[in-house]
Amino acid sequence: MNKDIFVKLLQQRQFKAVRSILDVMNEVDIASLLSDLNDRELALAFRLIPKDKAAEVFSNMETSMQTYLVEIFSEKELKELLDDLYMDDTVDLLEELPANLVKRILDTVSASDRSLINQLLNHPEDSAGSIMTTEYVDIRETMTVAESMAHIKQTGIHKETIYTCYVTDKRKLLGIVSAKDLMTSDDDLLIRDLMETEIISVNTHTDQEAVAQLFTKYDLLALPVLDQDSYMVGIVTFDDAMDVMVEEATEDITKMAAMSPNEKTYFETSIFDHARHRIIWLLILMFSATVTGTIITKYEDAFAAIPLLVAFIPMLMDTGGNCGSQSSTLIIRGIALNEIRFQDLFRVIFKEFGVSLIVGVVLALANGARILLMYHDISLALVIGLSLIGTAILAKLIGCVLPLFAKRIGLDPAIMASPLITTLVDTCSILIYFNIATMLFKL
Repeated sequence: MNKDIFVKLLQQRQFKAVRSILDVMNEVDIASLLSDLNDRELALAFRLIPKDKAAEVFSNMETSMQTYLVEIFSEKELKELLDDLYMDDTVDLLEELPANLVKRILDTVSASDRSLINQLLNHPEDSAGSIMTTEYVDIRETMTVAESMAHIKQTGIHKETIYTCYVTDKRKLLGIVSAKDLMTSDDDLLIRDLMETEIISVNTHTDQEAVAQLFTKYDLLALPVLDQDSYMVGIVTFDDAMDVMVEEATEDITKMAAMSPNEKTYFETSIFDHARHRIIWLLILMFSATVTGTIITKYEDAFAAIPLLVAFIPMLMDTGGNCGSQSSTLIIRGIALNEIRFQDLFRVIFKEFGVSLIVGVVLALANGARILLMYHDISLALVIGLSLIGTAILAKLIGCVLPLFAKRIGLDPAIMASPLITTLVDTCSILIYFNIATMLFKL
């Protein structure tokens, strides 16, 4: 939908036309369209969204838009919206809103919903309990398929998903039944004869990243969540797992770029906050790089004897940093996908050593040929070639080992990414280079 046409219709107060446009649009597309409007246009357009779509559109909006709408809604409008929002979306909203608006929402919802919201908010951050919803379809093992279908028709409209039903007895999870199985089975078949008892579940305290990995591994649509006493308390749905994957990937990318993670979007974050999230790591890396400078000053005699040695320092440092970054990126990705574990350390080292040996030799031959053509100095070619091989081997070993050790001691492997490894490898490459140079040239 063209934004200019949509805004023009709003300004001309052609509300019937606007409503007809919103009526056929997807909820996610509506939220995206509204993000381009100013506050006045947003308030007007949101009130024209069909009631059955409003809650879904609201849950897909950016936090700043949600905050503005909650501020301007009347008590009646706010209650209608909260009644239609799924419980996990309401909790997500409360975690982002300022305290005064949180109080207003809690005052609006019913006492039972308020109690449930408070319970969900008390779960550890980034846990399964913090992203689950309590709105799921539960049935009894003594029900027939026909009775279960009738139950779903009666209660399913208020549930977040009906594709998987959970067989419970006094909140104890006994099994699961898919909607497909219910629709393709005889009406008089008992649920206990249809349900699947091999159940994949998580605890309320399970890390949300581990939950998301289970969705990927088993191709799940929903995952039951149990409390410490093994009572069923909710489910995590596929859309929430996808949100976690995006969130975790974003966090890893920012850490790999030597920045502090930030939950706000790029444009929602102020210039000062952007700088604050970046400056700490830049300071750490800058002062770490002074070690390299200190090492270089110790080899001033070598520079004086062969000034050309200085010209190859940037190339060696960049090559080492790139080699280390390649390895660390692959290992961090493998750890994230559960393909690589700490017990695979020696297998990884062996593989990366082989790769680095091939890479180092190819780089050494290419640079050796270039130096012979340009400078006609076989000794210099040999120094650079051996330095490249040593740097490539060391860089790739550092790049593969550090993320695995970080994971082992409970740190995020993404911390051991390009900037940190590059700084470390720079120091090592200089040591390798000048030690080989002083030996071969007898400096």
